[in-house]
Amino acid sequence: MYGAPLSQNSKKLMLLGSGELGKEVIIEAQRLGVETIAVDRYEHAPAMQVAHRSYVIDMQDPSQLSKVVYQEKPDLIVPEIEAIATSALIQLEQEGFNVIPTANATRLTMDREGIRRLAYEELNVPTAQYEFADTLDELKQAVEKIGTPCVIKPLMSSSGKGQSVCKTPNDIEASWTYAMEGSRGKSTRVIVEEFIKFDSEITLLTVRSISGTSFCAPIGHVQKDGDYIESWQPHFMSETQLLQAQKIAKTVTDALGGYGVFGVELFLCEDGVYFSEVSPRPHDTGMVTLVTQDLSEFALHVRAILGFPIPSINLLTHGASHTLKATDETSEFILTGIDKALALPNTHVRVFGKPETKKGRRMAVALSTAKTVDEARKLAEQGAQCLQIQQLSTIN
Repeated sequence: MYGAPLSQNSKKLMLLGSGELGKEVIIEAQRLGVETIAVDRYEHAPAMQVAHRSYVIDMQDPSQLSKVVYQEKPDLIVPEIEAIATSALIQLEQEGFNVIPTANATRLTMDREGIRRLAYEELNVPTAQYEFADTLDELKQAVEKIGTPCVIKPLMSSSGKGQSVCKTPNDIEASWTYAMEGSRGKSTRVIVEEFIKFDSEITLLTVRSISGTSFCAPIGHVQKDGDYIESWQPHFMSETQLLQAQKIAKTVTDALGGYGVFGVELFLCEDGVYFSEVSPRPHDTGMVTLVTQDLSEFALHVRAILGFPIPSINLLTHGASHTLKATDETSEFILTGIDKALALPNTHVRVFGKPETKKGRRMAVALSTAKTVDEARKLAEQGAQCLQIQQLSTIN
């Protein structure tokens, strides 16, 4: 029970990180009458454009983060990105604030070391072999132990930034440099992972709510440079694989605790299912659920964190998503081709409204449904190809 937004008895949700996923979370929260506050490091972020109000702060600065929380006194603090001062979140939770799903879950999943050690060393979940390194020399030693090819990632990054495949020892220095460029925060620590020969990789959206643990249909996806290009639902899995995947996802999310959606990334291999990563929030590959399910991952997240029941999750149709990414950096641009994309059958477009383009930055997504996954993927790709980012300087 709570009052109307902006009233004395409103339910207040503060979003830390205000990108395209957060935008959908804000919209779903407002549909249930929640007052929303969007926080990010830059002005006019997507979620800020739909929130009741917003703040621009350095979210890795504990004092700035704590100050805005004390000022607003939100009922729910909802992290949307990894680059957050988790020490402040832990302190705020100890003071009685509700951090989603928990402050410790946010801390563990913020860097790849915490979650990997939890999964492999404490929960005995199958993962790729791994080593950690803080310097280039240590990285060379780690690569020698793991062998090549291997995957090198910064401990903290988003959307696959800084991730590369080290194919031979000659690639180590380039991989180190790329990891440092893509790392968030001041850490120089990287993880070196065994290169697993997988048949496919999936996201299993796992929902912890007052109704228990439930799962969305598995989502297949294609990544390039660690960042997703397209996704589809459902991804075919054998019953054995699905049961293994659900067991791993439940084991990991039970250990993290709290309510909400968790994006559990898994590798499907000949000899079984391997855990890769987990995000304690809606996942970018899960944007496809905006058109495939009766409740999108964003609706599920909001219901769960508000303590509402989720009696069922229903897949209504096959669907796919395909992203539009910028190739240059500019704040003077226009987006064209939306009319052409929307002329395609069963196709939708979500324009994120980001104020600036950067190389590789997601700016929009095409979403399509069809009778088969293959048909949906083709439609979504066609929809994304219709969309174009044009710099005003080139037009004038």
